[in-house]
Amino acid sequence: MAYDGGRFHGWAKQPGIRTVQGEIESALHRILGVPDSDADEPLRLVVAGRTDTGVHASHQICHLDVRHETLSCCIGHMGVPATEALLRRLRHCLPDDIAIHAVSEAPEGFDARFSALERTYVFRIADGSCELDPRLRGFVLAIDGVLDVDAMNQAAAMTVGLHDFGSFATPNPGGTTIREVKMALWSRVGSRPLIEERSDGMGNTQGSKSGQTLGRHYLTPTLESGLVCFTIVADAFAHNMVRSLAGACVKIGLGKGTLEWFAEKMAHPVREGATGPIAPQGLTLEDVAYPPEHELGSRAERIRAKRTLP
Repeated sequence: MAYDGGRFHGWAKQPGIRTVQGEIESALHRILGVPDSDADEPLRLVVAGRTDTGVHASHQICHLDVRHETLSCCIGHMGVPATEALLRRLRHCLPDDIAIHAVSEAPEGFDARFSALERTYVFRIADGSCELDPRLRGFVLAIDGVLDVDAMNQAAAMTVGLHDFGSFATPNPGGTTIREVKMALWSRVGSRPLIEERSDGMGNTQGSKSGQTLGRHYLTPTLESGLVCFTIVADAFAHNMVRSLAGACVKIGLGKGTLEWFAEKMAHPVREGATGPIAPQGLTLEDVAYPPEHELGSRAERIRAKRTLP
């Protein structure tokens, strides 16, 4: 699934508050004819990565335990497999800030959260060196000043590997802030035009597809041209971890923090105000990866164990 997190108070269901989980579970109860109060079949979603208030997802994954006979109730007159019928009905019932990409029967041992190998997040920023496109205001964080991407990458490199991110995250009750970061990279998106130029051999610049001569005003850059993007991949993330790491790197990129300060926070995982989370709207969960089917169950069992540092 994908969702625009701007009008949601995060993923997790909360009474009286609009959340992604709450919207989808409510639709499931209506579609499958199961009362909300049914303790035997609560229709509770388990998600790969809980997103905070205002955070988006382009490829979120979740699973649902449901009886075959309950699932078949959504077929009706359609004459298609139950999973396809559920997909169609969800797309019809859900609000336009949630999109369901696919519905399928999960393999044996699959757990959306614990079977995952890694999650990929991207945080997008428009700094003072690029033109801010107001159409992206819900998905890109605009800041004053020009970011030093090289300095930010020196900080990001310190996060790769197995570390206690206690300076940049808060653990769930009984949990830990030890995580393994596999990649962390800041990059500025190049200015790529929508229509590439080419020469016809006579000095004329033409559009590569239409063949007609184009003026400069046709060479519109892509929406992300000029943005600074933080891509981070880890086996899992603790609460507020990505936004807090992004916020600390931005301090360094603006000259308001030093690499020595960042290294000290990595070495001594103590939460304090200067390492709090940056604003949420620039963050999107982009991908969740899983092992081969025969490894799903064993992966889930290993990840359920509380981790420690060697």
